[in-house]
Amino acid sequence: MMSIGPFSIQVVGVFAAVLLAWLLTRTIAKRLPDISHKQAGSLFFDAVFWGLLAARLGYIAQWREEYFAAPMSMLAIGDGGFTWWIGVLAALGFVWWRTRSARKLRRPVLAGVLAGVAVWFLAGAVVGLLHQSQPLPDVELATLDEEPISLVSYTGRPTVVNLWATWCPPCRREMPVFEQAQGEFPEVNIVMVNQGESAQQAQAFLDSEELSLSHVLLDPFSDTMQVTGAQVLPSTLFFDAQGQLVGSHMGEITMASFKNRIANHFGQTSTDKE
Repeated sequence: MMSIGPFSIQVVGVFAAVLLAWLLTRTIAKRLPDISHKQAGSLFFDAVFWGLLAARLGYIAQWREEYFAAPMSMLAIGDGGFTWWIGVLAALGFVWWRTRSARKLRRPVLAGVLAGVAVWFLAGAVVGLLHQSQPLPDVELATLDEEPISLVSYTGRPTVVNLWATWCPPCRREMPVFEQAQGEFPEVNIVMVNQGESAQQAQAFLDSEELSLSHVLLDPFSDTMQVTGAQVLPSTLFFDAQGQLVGSHMGEITMASFKNRIANHFGQTSTDKE
């Protein structure tokens, strides 16, 4: 997993792109006569705000059934749920509208927005080139019955590995997502790997929450986190049928984001929509 501290490389890339684009906006504005670079910078951030809002609303519209089933999940922007092309168009449209009576501001702000998009795509391409495929970790775990099992044994079908612990609030909140997903995606292994706790602790939590989850495994020494480089709980890893890592999500995941990733990584849709 590529990350910088607790932040995924994608989040860091977005912040870097916004910062560089803002600096470019101010630099261009300073070189143009009768333009306030502070005003240009402020307008740029307004465009970013409305662009992000539009991107989020566009994503919610795409997965409206999942979000309407759990309305509070609309606020969980950490699930990465943004439709970026809608956000870019909204940001450009906002700048065009706001500068209709101040056209001198249009050039630096539009240049900043477009530069930010270019930097973001370039950063994504570089990350893609640097990314090294990671196989399912060959770590020895145990079932709740304390029978030994290895994650490698799940190779052969798309596999989702969730790293969690009972003391972790976002882990507890997202558990119903995986319970529902196990029923809707029978062709995908959904493996819940508990980090650092005993079978009694894990089972007591599942019983208290009345959760029915298959493939709950124990990793008492958190070896899976160390091998995969996961730095936060929860973390969700997506492996293809060949056992190669194709995607990851740091932090709590919503059902909408989960289904979006399943569709993107494995080309599968829920059995409820077939």
